[in-house]
Amino acid sequence: MNTSGLDEHHHIENGSEFESLQVNKGVAEQPIVNPYLKDFSRFKRKTYTASDFVEGILKGDIALLSQAVTLIESIKPEHQSVAQEVIEKCLPYSGNSIRVGITGVPGAGKSTSIDAFGMNILNEGCKLAVLAIDPSSEVSKGSILGDKTRMERLSVAQNAFIRPSPSAGSLGGVARKTRESIVLCEAAGFDRIIIETVGVGQSETAVHSMVDFFLLIQLAGTGDELQGIKRGIMEMADGIVINKADGNNIDKANLAKSHFENALHLFPLPESGWAPKVLTYSGYYELGIKEVWQMIDDYIRFVKDNGYFEYRRNEQSKYWMYETINERLKSNFYNDEKVQAELKKSEELILNSQLSSFVAAQHVMDIYLNERK
Repeated sequence: MNTSGLDEHHHIENGSEFESLQVNKGVAEQPIVNPYLKDFSRFKRKTYTASDFVEGILKGDIALLSQAVTLIESIKPEHQSVAQEVIEKCLPYSGNSIRVGITGVPGAGKSTSIDAFGMNILNEGCKLAVLAIDPSSEVSKGSILGDKTRMERLSVAQNAFIRPSPSAGSLGGVARKTRESIVLCEAAGFDRIIIETVGVGQSETAVHSMVDFFLLIQLAGTGDELQGIKRGIMEMADGIVINKADGNNIDKANLAKSHFENALHLFPLPESGWAPKVLTYSGYYELGIKEVWQMIDDYIRFVKDNGYFEYRRNEQSKYWMYETINERLKSNFYNDEKVQAELKKSEELILNSQLSSFVAAQHVMDIYLNERK
């Protein structure tokens, strides 16, 4: 397709329909669609056992997979109990996918790119699951649905499963739920998993801790491509791609490519032994899509040959064990009634300069620990 007539300041992906975040606000009381239906008890969803979920997931039943992921995201103890049993039983059937994390600044075209990457994956005969980590949804308690609606082809493709971000919770909690969802998706036969960061900030670290390849999407044309990019994110990237390399943007994309290549030379070689590559592509016009995915395949082959693939997976499993312990301890601590009461007293004493923060913290910790002796 000829794209040379594109206005460099009005790229087609900069329209409102391609905005990075679209949050649907939660509805407190949903209106009754059919006012003549008074008793809904006859229409309750069937209750499934953990064995029912596992059997359905292993058969590739998308409806049961989706319901099982909902249980993982639930905070109800009875749901969590079933979810943990499902995860444990699915664990032996997981681990056989390629997990790719994708991040980038808002407006970089992540969703459009994932739609293009995804169709390329499906055309190769693979099954794809797309999950999202978005801690920003904690603010509104709404679910992130904008991304799914912009993946027009993937959202209706037979061998694709797209799951919007959990609607609320801390970054650690949301990330844990996403990691557990990966296990179920792999057990259901999805051999390619894409984890997208919708928010910006610490979510990149969470995604990096659960994927095999970490892809950073950037834009060209701003003149300060390297400004505002945290060194840590650059160091985490196994590959950097410059999107919207089409029309009048091609020269700027190539210039940005050289800037990033020069910057990467300043970093030491990653532990994997792989030197991160920089490519240009156009997600909207699907130019260079196969080359981007070929880079990922080359990386996977490289780290499997030198043993780093298995090493990284093992390190990630240990990391998430400790993260889960930390999260549980934190939850138990702050939900303890005596701790809550003592924290309230300590806050007043601190504000009145009658107690230091450090002494107050030690006092509250002592109360919590003495309770458990």
